[in-house]
Amino acid sequence: MTTPDAPKQVWFLTGSQHLYGEETLRQVAEQSRAIAQELQASAELAAELLWKPVLTDAAAIRRVMLEANADDACIGVVAWMHTFSPAKMWISGLDALAKPLLHLHTQSHVEIPWAGIDMDFMNLNQAAHGDREFGYVQARLGVPRKTVAGHVGDPRVASRIGAWTRAAAGRAELRSLRLARFGDNMRDVAVTEGDKVEAQLRFGVSVNTYGVNDLVEVVDAVADADVDALVKEYEELYAVAPHLRQGGERHASLRYAARIEAGLRTFLDEGGFRAFTTNFEDLGGLRQLPGIAVQRLMADGYGFGGEGDWKTSALLRTLKTMGRGRPGGTSFMEDYTYNLTPGRQLILGAHMLEVCPSITTARPSAEIHPLGIGGREDPVRLVFDADPGVGVVVGLADMGDRFRLVANEIDIVEPPQPLPALPVARAVWAPRPDLPTSAEAWLTAGGPHHTVLSTAVDTEGLHDFAEMTGTELALIDAGTSVRRFTQELRWNQAYHRLAQGF
Repeated sequence: MTTPDAPKQVWFLTGSQHLYGEETLRQVAEQSRAIAQELQASAELAAELLWKPVLTDAAAIRRVMLEANADDACIGVVAWMHTFSPAKMWISGLDALAKPLLHLHTQSHVEIPWAGIDMDFMNLNQAAHGDREFGYVQARLGVPRKTVAGHVGDPRVASRIGAWTRAAAGRAELRSLRLARFGDNMRDVAVTEGDKVEAQLRFGVSVNTYGVNDLVEVVDAVADADVDALVKEYEELYAVAPHLRQGGERHASLRYAARIEAGLRTFLDEGGFRAFTTNFEDLGGLRQLPGIAVQRLMADGYGFGGEGDWKTSALLRTLKTMGRGRPGGTSFMEDYTYNLTPGRQLILGAHMLEVCPSITTARPSAEIHPLGIGGREDPVRLVFDADPGVGVVVGLADMGDRFRLVANEIDIVEPPQPLPALPVARAVWAPRPDLPTSAEAWLTAGGPHHTVLSTAVDTEGLHDFAEMTGTELALIDAGTSVRRFTQELRWNQAYHRLAQGF
């Protein structure tokens, strides 16, 4: 298992001023604390919402922003102007802030007290124009942020703020992520390459390569008792094929698969790695391509990319972090083949072996079959179908001068017919708006063939993550047309090239 993550916080900041007197400031503090508590109680947030004392001067604002930057537990800041907080006092603080920012435009009351409203009430409840002052200064400074308007008791408001906190958690994870590549990437493949220095500068992820036999040494050193324990766990959790069980003719293969898993976990955990890659062209002394080991590591939250694809591995770990605690799952994926029957156009997604069981609620079967590539012994893998539901597939591509996220909203469906001869885990989906439009747009964007499929992360969270990291997002959804999508890519290219000079 990965090391438990340290608790994360989002700081809740409230703006006001001394113009209205100490009694008003006392009420501001009480009401802002109540707003923070109500938001925390919504259970939508991916971090603790930490209320901070009301801010009324520039020095205190700048100080709290610098403290947020320096506190590793703080993943972002929510700011609300309860009264009219002159926004010039926020300039130096906003300029110093290096953490994600959400501007919450709300108020303590839901309904205006029509019969009793007086000037005291008006002086206290001024977010309607106090936040406009704040919005202007953010726009004037060009501060990246998300703006959410509405009362925090509205489930949609809490949901949108929750999506932002999950994106902030993903950004924070990526900024400290250590990723181990076992071997290089697949030969003559372009899209799995990329600029690791730029990735570390942009996202924070550290990508380093290790010889496969460095891993083999750890695998070979795994104690038999540890292998025994994993084999027992397999037989309890999965429908293990009879010939893989104790006394079966292929039981030794199951034991070696368990040995790989134990060795991988040891290597990753001792090195502080939360993501990794393998490559079937570079297996060193491994007797099997890791199958069930990779699947189970992904289920425990590790990022993974096949064929040395470190970008997808980092993206997977990020989306695992963003989706933690949400219904659904997140997996490494690849578009494999199409069903092009008119009216029933579908994509069959899989990989050689490595699909995460978090995307199914069914009991996977543990099986062993020939792979046909890699030149090693037959590998053990988990076989299952992904649960139906709404999801998204996301790819990360290095465009040379920037990174581009390409995302497609999808509807996962049951396979129209059984797949008894396909011995791998798989997902079948209908891409939005339809397969031809989706495929043409994806190809136009240069989206990669390796993706992350998630039913736990939505496109709002992806948009928030892209904004936080300054990454282009090309979204294919129900409203996409190829002509409009192509224009958006051109606009994006012009924007990102101009932004590099700002």
